[in-house]
Amino acid sequence: MAGYNKKKKRKREIIIPFLTAVLFCTATVWGFLAHIIRAPELDAPAYSGNAAVSAENETTAQNTPDLPKRRAYCYNILVSGLDDNNGGSDTNILVQFDAQQKRISAVSLPRDTLLNHAWASNKLNYAYAKGGTELLRAEITNLLGVPVDFYVTVSLQGFVTLIDRIGGVDFNVPVNMDYDDPAQDLHIHFEAGMQHLNGEDALRVVRWRKNNDGTGYASADIGRISTQQAFLTAAAKKLLSPENITDVDALADIFHTYVKTDLTVGNLVWLGKETFSIGFDSITFQTLPGNGAAWYKGESVYALDPAATLALVNEALNPYDEPLTAEQLDILVP
Repeated sequence: MAGYNKKKKRKREIIIPFLTAVLFCTATVWGFLAHIIRAPELDAPAYSGNAAVSAENETTAQNTPDLPKRRAYCYNILVSGLDDNNGGSDTNILVQFDAQQKRISAVSLPRDTLLNHAWASNKLNYAYAKGGTELLRAEITNLLGVPVDFYVTVSLQGFVTLIDRIGGVDFNVPVNMDYDDPAQDLHIHFEAGMQHLNGEDALRVVRWRKNNDGTGYASADIGRISTQQAFLTAAAKKLLSPENITDVDALADIFHTYVKTDLTVGNLVWLGKETFSIGFDSITFQTLPGNGAAWYKGESVYALDPAATLALVNEALNPYDEPLTAEQLDILVP
């Protein structure tokens, strides 16, 4: 009996330290993940007038008279598609991620959107060509009166590689597309209807605007934006399917090669987890309202509708607890 008790005691002496080590390791891992996987943090102040305020620093927001109070865990993220050859930012989408209200609002910014400047070109796309992502962010903030808290840029080659990596995307091409540009060696030929698109095909579809005979979208570039929005929704669903989210190493390699962002890996994981929680049905796509047939200083531009733009900004992009006013936006009417 004494020998049995000694064995039992020895067993306890082995098991207890082992369990302690396991618990310690588990606590360490979870502590590490809790430190790494976290909500993005905002600098305060980040912008003049409509400065970003840390969602966790409510005292600062309340005690700074120039700054309205921001909703916690609400971020504006600029997603841009970069043209590798021409150095432009052809696709810009300002995404508001609101974890508290469980919604994601994506607003497309037409590349020809008119800015209030005395530049060689007053188009939004020119801002990127002139000063890169930082100038583009600043101009969007000035135009719409809301902060651009973070950015994500993806090159066209990155878009192609990602679509190929997830096995292509089934997509309903909205119209017949027949366009050839020998100078660019660009050839776009698709029949309207459901198609399985690989990366290069998908790029052709989302870039197409009109056929060689002049036919195309009834609403010109806005039609192209609608197609881009629809394709991004289909691609996101395919990307987040079980067979693709398990291929973490390949996706991470694509991300590090083709994507630039000021969000940390932990921020992106947190945003991804929250997106699953919010669900795709809560994601909305809209476009800045305006006139794509406007002219300013001899240049064809997309002139925003001030009243409709203010309403959309307050509905989809305003991170503050109080509505913005027309005076806080800088919309030029030609």
